[in-house]
Amino acid sequence: MKIIPMPGTLGARVQEIDLSLPLMGAQTDALLLALGRYGVLEFPNQSLTTAQLKNFSQEFGSLYISPGGRAQAPGFPEVMILSNMVVNGQPLGLKDAGQSWHTDMSYAPVIALANILYGTTIPHRDGKPLGDTQFRNMHAVYEDLPEDLKQRLADKTITHDFNKFWDMMRARPGSTRPPLSETERKARPPVSHPAFLTHPLTGRKVLYANPGYAIAINGLPKAQSDAILEQLFELQLQDKYLYSHKWSQDSVLMWDNIGTTHNAVADYGPDEHRYMQRCQVMADRLFGPGGTQEPIIFHART
Repeated sequence: MKIIPMPGTLGARVQEIDLSLPLMGAQTDALLLALGRYGVLEFPNQSLTTAQLKNFSQEFGSLYISPGGRAQAPGFPEVMILSNMVVNGQPLGLKDAGQSWHTDMSYAPVIALANILYGTTIPHRDGKPLGDTQFRNMHAVYEDLPEDLKQRLADKTITHDFNKFWDMMRARPGSTRPPLSETERKARPPVSHPAFLTHPLTGRKVLYANPGYAIAINGLPKAQSDAILEQLFELQLQDKYLYSHKWSQDSVLMWDNIGTTHNAVADYGPDEHRYMQRCQVMADRLFGPGGTQEPIIFHART
């Protein structure tokens, strides 16, 4: 297995590994260390069944099952289908997943460690791939924050709400997302996490405040909270933190959901087909009973 860093703020390519085969313990540890260091890992030229994708993903943590049950792969509730393809009038998957800056599962008491996305149909136009997945480096954002802001938010928590992102997506022109049911809303009540998390893979601080789900800084008046959140959102959107990943057929992309935010670029039309399968890996092995207040710093096995 070779891990080759990409130029820039994020990203590495992992070569000479077949993800259809079981990982050895040393490989799992090496990939976790690389995930913390590089934030985004690409595994090119893979050939996986849905079961093999699930097996690879669950090496790193428990897999999330959406309480809504939408767009699940048949027989594999842990695997979600992301696609704009329609067969016999029925959509194959969720067509607008991730199309705004966010961090998956920040709205949950147990947050996500990683997304693992397997792209088997990539849209192209004029020979060029469409549908980039973009990332921003939240280690670097934290390090660049003004010192007075770091001090002011050092002991603060931020409330994250699933409804914010869902309603924002529903408000987009042409959206076919239905309203959340009462059961779905109750399954995802708002939660709070520290504004600055200690990353369990790196031991360093990251800013944990994404535009998709963060709604309030606890303990501050609403006007102050809104103003600081807007400042944090603007700071993290600077181009120096950006990595834009161009997809290739049959590649797997694994990214750090604690140390990055991400955005799916929807620059392809309904006849430019996209089909991907996704597993959401939870960070349940990397935090203690205190949740995000109590990180367990990862150490590779020797």
